[in-house]
Amino acid sequence: MHRSRPSAVLGVLAVLASLLTLGLVGAPAAHADGPGVGSPWVVSLGDSYISGEAGRWAGSSNSSSARADALGGSAYYDNASGTGETINRCHRSKSAEIYLGGGVNGLNLACSGATTSTSTGSNFKPGLDFYNSGGQQGQALMLQGFASSHNVTMVAVSIGGNDFKFADIVTQCVADFLASPTWWKDYCQDDSSVTRNFTAANVATVKTRIATALQNVRTAMRNAGYSDGAWTMLVQTYPSPIPNGSGFRYSESGYTRQSTGGCGFWNSDANWANGTALPTINNTVTGAISQAGITNAKVLNLSSALDGRRLCESGVGLYEEVGIPSWTSLDAVNRTEWVNQIRTVSTCCSGSPYYIQEGLHPNYWAQLAFRSCVRQAYNGGTPRGGTCTRSGNGLVNGEPAMTLS
Repeated sequence: MHRSRPSAVLGVLAVLASLLTLGLVGAPAAHADGPGVGSPWVVSLGDSYISGEAGRWAGSSNSSSARADALGGSAYYDNASGTGETINRCHRSKSAEIYLGGGVNGLNLACSGATTSTSTGSNFKPGLDFYNSGGQQGQALMLQGFASSHNVTMVAVSIGGNDFKFADIVTQCVADFLASPTWWKDYCQDDSSVTRNFTAANVATVKTRIATALQNVRTAMRNAGYSDGAWTMLVQTYPSPIPNGSGFRYSESGYTRQSTGGCGFWNSDANWANGTALPTINNTVTGAISQAGITNAKVLNLSSALDGRRLCESGVGLYEEVGIPSWTSLDAVNRTEWVNQIRTVSTCCSGSPYYIQEGLHPNYWAQLAFRSCVRQAYNGGTPRGGTCTRSGNGLVNGEPAMTLS
């Protein structure tokens, strides 16, 4: 996101009045907001799991995209005029978790596809660093510029999944499911393209990258004039997007699991994803906090926040499967999925409003659920950590019922 760095002081306005009868002259000088001054802000940094990727869609339907289209085509428009994206394909959704309301302002600097370090290519992906070239900036530098003239009290961070090649792993798992028969299953969990991401050496490398990214966030805030005790870093873990093998509502037999549900994982690979891959990634993220020496961090544990509402999980379904007209229906949040389908080129893109990159990401319902937990973590300005879980059915003030414990 290109933002020129604002000055810490907007200027001094001298107001003089000739109130001779009262013998009064002058008035206090006005000054800009900044560290500890002005209304509070929370800022999100990181990747697609905090930018709001898939936040347009409230559930899924194979018969009509309109049934699940909660935000419409402008869902990811975040530029000043509301006409497009500030950075193409960052997908900073209007339903993103950082918009807490209640007198707390939110700024979304995260970007779908971001890793710990900035990458340039067909689509610019700002990392949690101080990259600065041709008007493009890394997220740490964006934060530094913003925080110097706004009262930032909490920074929420989600980072590391793409350093583990999350998208490539999902692609491999689905490819193996579609290319092998039930009687001779080819699992992704033992493919070299997947296993090399989870070697001890690579885990240590990624942990160091995440630690450096978190240190960059701290440095940005220090450069903007904040002491470490003046703000809180809320580091969030990743949620489980699919159930274990026994929890799928579609059989392994045939291709319905992918062609209808958009969740083409073998049972064993799903168990591996939840039992090995996800814990490894999340432990690496939380371990990086200590390695970085961040003393003002809290952890928001999202690992089980979507349980019961995951992609292809029993108990929820597509709109046509559960007999609900659309996302505005009373029971939609309880009976539809909170994770977007994994779409292939044939089920996406050509004349379709979907993006492949939205696949296996928390959707509109999930973003609002996370928002509830982030608000509870903000805790009225005294941030705390905890584990985010569903606490019931229905909506509370427009958001799914969630508890931070």
